Amino acid sequence: MLREKLGKELLVFDGAMGSQLHARGSLPGELPEECNIDHTDWIVDIHANYLESGASCILTNTLGSNRFHLEDSKYSVREVIDAAVYNGRAAIERERSRCEREGIDKECFLFFNIGPLGQLLAPIGTLSFEDAYDAFAEQVDLVKDSVDGVLIETMSDPYEIKAAVLAVKEHSDLPVLACMTYDANGRTLTGTTPEAAVTLLEGLGVDGLGVNCSLGPKELVPVVEKILAVACKPVIVEPNAGLPVYTDGKTSYNVTVEEFATYIRGFVESGISAFGGCCGTTPEYIRACLQELRDTPFVPRVNASQTRVCGPTDCVRIGDRTVVCGERLNPTGKKKLKEALANHRLDEVFSEAIAQEKAGAHVLDVNVGVPGIDEAQTMTEVIRGLQEIIRLPLQIDSSDPEVLERACRVYNGKPLINSVNGKQSVMEAVFPIARRYGGVVIALTIDENGVPDSADARVAIAERIIKTAASYGIDKSDIIVDCLVLTASAQQEGALQTLEAVRRVREALGVHTILGVSNISFGLPNRPLINKTFLGMALYAGLDVPIINPLDRELMGVIDAFEVLSAKDRDSTDYVRRHAGDINTAVQGSYIDTNRTVNDTSSGASSHDESIGALVRSGRKDIIARAVERELDDSQPLSIINELLIPALREVGDLYEKGTIFLPQLISAAEAAKTAFGVLNERIVSEGKSEGKGPVLLATVEGDIHDIGKNIVKVVLESYGFAVVDLGKDVPTNKVVSAALQYRPKLIGLSALMTTTVTSMKKTIEALKDIPDICPVIVGGAVLTGDIARGIGADFYAKDAMETVAIAESLISGRSREQE
Repeated sequence: MLREKLGKELLVFDGAMGSQLHARGSLPGELPEECNIDHTDWIVDIHANYLESGASCILTNTLGSNRFHLEDSKYSVREVIDAAVYNGRAAIERERSRCEREGIDKECFLFFNIGPLGQLLAPIGTLSFEDAYDAFAEQVDLVKDSVDGVLIETMSDPYEIKAAVLAVKEHSDLPVLACMTYDANGRTLTGTTPEAAVTLLEGLGVDGLGVNCSLGPKELVPVVEKILAVACKPVIVEPNAGLPVYTDGKTSYNVTVEEFATYIRGFVESGISAFGGCCGTTPEYIRACLQELRDTPFVPRVNASQTRVCGPTDCVRIGDRTVVCGERLNPTGKKKLKEALANHRLDEVFSEAIAQEKAGAHVLDVNVGVPGIDEAQTMTEVIRGLQEIIRLPLQIDSSDPEVLERACRVYNGKPLINSVNGKQSVMEAVFPIARRYGGVVIALTIDENGVPDSADARVAIAERIIKTAASYGIDKSDIIVDCLVLTASAQQEGALQTLEAVRRVREALGVHTILGVSNISFGLPNRPLINKTFLGMALYAGLDVPIINPLDRELMGVIDAFEVLSAKDRDSTDYVRRHAGDINTAVQGSYIDTNRTVNDTSSGASSHDESIGALVRSGRKDIIARAVERELDDSQPLSIINELLIPALREVGDLYEKGTIFLPQLISAAEAAKTAFGVLNERIVSEGKSEGKGPVLLATVEGDIHDIGKNIVKVVLESYGFAVVDLGKDVPTNKVVSAALQYRPKLIGLSALMTTTVTSMKKTIEALKDIPDICPVIVGGAVLTGDIARGIGADFYAKDAMETVAIAESLISGRSREQE
């Protein structure tokens, strides 16, 4: 069986399909998936050639065979997929016959190939998670009995790949491999690190994972190294044959067969379990790789399991350094937060989250359990809202399994799940959720008999929970034990029992620990003193994750000092950075008054920065309109735009260019600014002073149905106040020309993702240049470079949305800017 071979043998996949079709005469704009029916012989030949070159695994020609890509196709999803599977099986049968004739013992596998849907999922785009899931499920239902496995690839959004993996696992028993694609900065388009991708995918239970497309093999080396450093599942690598080069109307790639094979050998020596090729590769590339590997033994890398959680972009490893879990999104003892949740004032919840992130929390606990609300609905709304504005992983905190289930489904990443305990009924309800969606489960040392007094009994409960988790396929690395903090005022000996239990759970069971620190001081005076003393004791006993108020600088200072004294903060680097300004060792500039009781730390919106600039930077589209209305009481609309909005957007753009923030944060900021511009434009129009910028005309060229990049550019341009006319995707040349004559734009932007549609882009540009006094044309897309842009007659090339804005701003202001 295929699963038995994964990680045990080196699996060899095929290479590019699109460029092979182009070489056989497919026309610009002809969907590769339609060739399954229109050019069956081509498809079978391409598959067979890859098999003959040495590949043992071929992918169905179905990368874009979903309801969105095929919306305007002459064929249905079923027709395309049925034909693709038939063609793949025909090629395997041809290879089997060849091997029998030549006395070769070879087993071949057919993988169903799933690619992106071509639309951005909310909150970055408009496609809902469940609609994405349904589209993938439709595909899987058609192949669950006719292929050997599924390879999901070319994904740049972890939320989309989660939907795809769930669809495969919930609609079939097929082995599933999942690959993401990375940019030159080592992150996906949406900012996901390789470590976060591994954390998510292994949590979802894939059979293998890796990277495809992206860049050439040389540029993928650091990405592959990061994946191999943390992955426990087999790793697959499918690089491009370098970067595209467009010469005399033809596209080639700049990495030779020999260079490609050399890098693949290096990847195999490093521990990958499967390889293939992506854009620009041919059967010759696969054949050369196998020749290069003839004397290279297969030794897959084996890593010990790590305890990791992640959000959409970054992961947090638990066990190396102290991980602070922010407690301020739990309404227990917080009157203002209770009122905010009861009255659905979620903006106050989001403000608290931002404050905790800025204060240094690594994870945020999220609990919305107040009487009289729909807890499951509120939890999903809060999870979605938080993941728009902060990058931290979240701890989903509820005693209701339905709430946990719904929250884990909408969560983008691998969360902490709070919680399970020693009650059999609770374990039976919670562990299937963790197994299905992935998550690190908080295990409370309590059972049907309550919280035991002794450390022995608590450790015994923890051991029972860990054993039960294993029966559900959950490794102990995905369990964190909460030995429970009892109030010292009522059970004074309980503190030492808790600390002893923490020590033994860490040392004897090899599991990480978490505690709600502030419970210790309830009912005592000067609670902060008790809290920080107990925190220091707990850290020394082996506490990994303290649940505390991160805005309490004295508590955070205890952690900083402990990290130095325990040699976790090497050379005291972090301590010096955070405390160099302290005077006489006293913590200065506290975020809050630490004499306040910890249970009374809720604050209203007034304690947070609600300036327009801050709201843009943090993507607060939920409350920025109110802030603009207040500012309009004292300022003119154009002053607000020029002095507040534009500087904030430029700062966001600078952070994006530096790699400090990523696409989700850029889009959130753009949406907030767009909301602000909407309020300001209403005032400007009412005063008869409208001075709109633009318009800018955007289109994805004929034959190309990928418009994610164009849509991102549109959102960001609109956030800067530009009027945008969006012609959509697969736009014929004559339609672009007609729109240019109708709207007389200041700038025309053309997008193309496929190498085969660069010709269409060139044709469109040539037609536009025939218009007298036509505006400049800017081009962008994954297959384009500055050299290609110049070669097809474009005036400008932009690598991303922010560069498009910079060019548009320079043209509007009259500044010159040379094409890059």
